[in-house]
Amino acid sequence: MYDLARSLLFRLDPETSHGMALSTLEALHRVGGVNRLVGPRVNDSVTLMGLTFPNRVGLAAGLDKNAQHLNALGALGFGFIEVGTVTPKPQPGNPKPRLFRLAEHEAIINRFGFNNQGVASLVEQVKKRRFDGIIGINIGKNLTTNVDNALDDYLVCLDAVHPVADYIAVNISSPNTPGLRTLQFGEQLDALLGPIRERAAALDKERGQKVPLLVKIAPDMEEDEVALVAKSIERNRLDGVIATNTTVARDAVQQDPQAQEAGGLSGKPVFEASNRIIRLLRKHLPTMPIIGVGGIDSGEAAQAKIDAGANVVQLYSGLIYRGPKLVSECAEALKVQAASPNS
Repeated sequence: MYDLARSLLFRLDPETSHGMALSTLEALHRVGGVNRLVGPRVNDSVTLMGLTFPNRVGLAAGLDKNAQHLNALGALGFGFIEVGTVTPKPQPGNPKPRLFRLAEHEAIINRFGFNNQGVASLVEQVKKRRFDGIIGINIGKNLTTNVDNALDDYLVCLDAVHPVADYIAVNISSPNTPGLRTLQFGEQLDALLGPIRERAAALDKERGQKVPLLVKIAPDMEEDEVALVAKSIERNRLDGVIATNTTVARDAVQQDPQAQEAGGLSGKPVFEASNRIIRLLRKHLPTMPIIGVGGIDSGEAAQAKIDAGANVVQLYSGLIYRGPKLVSECAEALKVQAASPNS
């Protein structure tokens, strides 16, 4: 059934079909059709960062930027959903077209530019959630905010989302906001993570509830750069890391007519690049919780992320190419492997 739906959706502009797919999912959910289509959520409870995840498969940030589809997406069987990236003020993002399918490579290029309705709107949506899994909120800075003042935006978002988030992810790795990736390195990273960690700790104490703080990093780093990032993550006492965001590399898709479109490449071509970063992070951060994301298109690929060092995984582009059944396929594969005496 999904193959037919995909063939129809792929005839449309990618951003139009994205919106239509979410609208259709919402309509199905309202009449209970999503549960009948995909079946019950795979139960594979795991505790990480003090949180209990119903299973090890989550939805990556970017698909539901404004948290408007939490319940419908949750019905697909995810153990956790990450919404955003959200910014303090609403912003339209980059001009269209800004989403491109590289179907031959099962990949996507996007240059959305953090289009979202602002943090106040997202918080109100999350307050209405019925999804009983874990909710992560991914925070960023507005395009109009100078990189030198980025901390102010992150703190505004942190303050706003802390009461409703199960965990908070600091996005410093999108290639679609000019200068953002420079925050990943050296003194700039410490200057950002230090005050965010301090504010998060104060909010935890004030509310009497710890909300884990994570950072999302890029796949386009050398080993020495990963080592420096790992030291900063450890030094600033973060609770976890998400590896990885999209890549600016085009080596795997050079022959595609859309390969040179600006933006971040996701999907199958980023699979090995993200695994490499996960392995390096695990080498430098032996006990740090890692959420692995990038190019998962099967249960076997999900398990490869775990084998590389991730604790749980997230899907995005694979969901578009493989459809809703991918969620349960991955969750079941990880459950079986976790139950294996040799795992």
